[in-house]
Amino acid sequence: MIPLMTDATAGPPSEPPVPESIADRYRRLAAHLGDTVGSVNLHAWTDPSPCEGWSALDVLRHLIDTNGLMLALVGDELWPGPPVGGDPLGAWISASDQVQARLDNPSAAGAPVEGEEGLTFEGAVDQFLGLDLVVHRWDIAAATGGDTVIDPADLEGAWVIARALGDDLRAPGVCGPALDPPIEANEQERLLAFLGRRSW
Repeated sequence: MIPLMTDATAGPPSEPPVPESIADRYRRLAAHLGDTVGSVNLHAWTDPSPCEGWSALDVLRHLIDTNGLMLALVGDELWPGPPVGGDPLGAWISASDQVQARLDNPSAAGAPVEGEEGLTFEGAVDQFLGLDLVVHRWDIAAATGGDTVIDPADLEGAWVIARALGDDLRAPGVCGPALDPPIEANEQERLLAFLGRRSW
């Protein structure tokens, strides 16, 4: 009998990757934003951003305020941190740490949002900040000469959220009309154009 040949180098079958939790996704995106914020020259915060009428600092202030809105959805509040104008990075870390602490607590993360059946705190954070953290980080980087590359996985996630928002995406104060990107535009440029931003 001829013995079966086996591949001695073959190991056990690889396990499928574990899906990223909402808490871990927020932690990663918030840290990436923090890296961008920390690299901004202090004199560049007043530079205009791709968000019409907003400076780079206005975009960061909006992100901090939105973190506070997420906490307010479950009857909590954002404790004051360093002034955003004097310490942009400290202000961001203070706000994001408070949201992260709630996401890391399973009972607090699963708290229901009042008036929204089936929506939890972590679900609201993922739905609203999951897009904001990606796109507004790009806004700040684009305004201040930072790294504007968006990770492909984050592009995919942002597309999912943006499409799910439907007409709400075009509400006043959210995103402007979609732009028509050039035929040769890459996936990042197409997403940003969908969100009313010109990046080519």
